[in-house]
Amino acid sequence: MATKKLAFLASKRPEAAPIRAALVERYGDFSPEEADVIVPIGGDGCMLETLRTYMGANIPFYGVNCGTVGFLMNPQDVEGLMDNIEMAELAIIHPLTMKAETIDGRIETAMAINEVSLFRQTRQSARVQILVNGKVRMESLICDGVLLATPAGSTAYNLSAHGPILPIDSQLLALTPISAFRPRRWRGALLPHNAVVTFRTEHPEYRPVSAVADNYEVRDVVSVTAQEDRSTSMSLLFNKGQSLDERILREQFDY
Repeated sequence: MATKKLAFLASKRPEAAPIRAALVERYGDFSPEEADVIVPIGGDGCMLETLRTYMGANIPFYGVNCGTVGFLMNPQDVEGLMDNIEMAELAIIHPLTMKAETIDGRIETAMAINEVSLFRQTRQSARVQILVNGKVRMESLICDGVLLATPAGSTAYNLSAHGPILPIDSQLLALTPISAFRPRRWRGALLPHNAVVTFRTEHPEYRPVSAVADNYEVRDVVSVTAQEDRSTSMSLLFNKGQSLDERILREQFDY
């Protein structure tokens, strides 16, 4: 079996640099443009940043964890890295596209692998109207915020906000409120993966709201539309027996 060309990309965490050095010494190093596999070294944030940067590379990503959680990463194993990649299990994920319009009329777009979120910017609660496929489904959600999460992102901030965990192949999106005040008992909704969700803010002049695609923020929004982009696919590799499906299943049983 031919040896794969690997591109090692380290995060700014101090512990990432020596891991990268050890891997480069053993396996060599190639640019992302000539590599067969891109290997981000860091935490989940490093993986998300790498996925956004090389979203169109059309090659798989194998993460090496030196962060805190590392849900999208694999354990450090310098000696066994190549064997782990050869035997790895594949997960295909699709991002969300976000289109945000601001108070002053600017239009900004961004991609999100985990979620598109809206947050209040001041002590005033946010008031958000929610439309699904052009139809108003909630006239006014009074809240700290609201988010739309992919299956890959359902175990991230969505889970912290008490949203549902979604199997990676469920073809669903999770619409989850963040500290909802009214309707007090609304816990969110499960939507088909092809749903187009629009959020309209009420009184944005004195109830300002920001929109965030993973970690890209647009402040003072009046309207945000989010939907899955099935034309864009990203391939993540996980060690055998530790697939993304398996990790999501474990999260549901809290171990």
